[in-house]
Amino acid sequence: MIIFYGRGDDTPLARAVEAAADLGVEHLVVDQRRAADADLWVEVGAGGVQGRLVVAGAEVDLAAVQGIYARPLELPAAAGDSLDARRARVFASGFLEWLDLAPGRVVNPPAAMHSNASKPYQAQLVARAGFPVPATLVTDDPEEVVAFRREHPRVVYKSISGVRSIVRELDDTAARRLDRIRALPTQFQAYVPGTDVRVHVVGDRVFATEVASQALDYRYAGRDGLSARLAAHDLPDGVAERCLALAAALGLRLCGIDLRRRPDGEHVCFEVNPMPAYSYFEAEAGQPISVALVEFLAGKAA
Repeated sequence: MIIFYGRGDDTPLARAVEAAADLGVEHLVVDQRRAADADLWVEVGAGGVQGRLVVAGAEVDLAAVQGIYARPLELPAAAGDSLDARRARVFASGFLEWLDLAPGRVVNPPAAMHSNASKPYQAQLVARAGFPVPATLVTDDPEEVVAFRREHPRVVYKSISGVRSIVRELDDTAARRLDRIRALPTQFQAYVPGTDVRVHVVGDRVFATEVASQALDYRYAGRDGLSARLAAHDLPDGVAERCLALAAALGLRLCGIDLRRRPDGEHVCFEVNPMPAYSYFEAEAGQPISVALVEFLAGKAA
């Protein structure tokens, strides 16, 4: 038995649920939008973690759960402070705490996802795993940015938190707004030329996708009137091994690793996403990431 937790209309979750059905793997979906109707009992003692989960009339013994794929997303605020809203919050809190204790394969334990809350901290872990990282400055001082820009011909900037932000170049127009960072420390990095490669690690399997795009941030190429073409890609063995080692060091069973292959062939790592929207890459590059995820959760693959 494997459990899927998140919003039923979230494409990565939906693709994994479809893959489980196609593979004939017994599963249960816990939809956040109906969390008020779910119940969870957890007991932690000398015998380990025990309990029951009840969803839509189906009762599951927690000891029988082999794997859990969790993609908890923010939900629209409910009108008022209803009893259902409070029940949903309590259930969500208890469920996420259980994920850090569950004995099965959890993708991913909340405790393992914390490194993404601070990109500068995560960059240190990335470097420790053997990947080059761009020259980086985190500051709220405009003068430090000016000096950094003198040292590096092209500079990009983005948020330092785990909240998604669009990577933009610090051109002359943006530089005139540097006073704004006094209220919000920002991460600035030396621009790295080359080709983007997104790597998804699922257990001990690696799926690499090469991205051909003129956009600085290919995720938002359409906003800039540009396009992005994705294709399956074979990584050099050494790079694939580093990706596996990095995922293991971060305690992540599923992650999206953002690399850029420089013209000299070296792969620079920007960051690691512990809750990747892999379905976009699966659809565009034809890689069976959802199948690999379900096989991993069900114990059919390492």
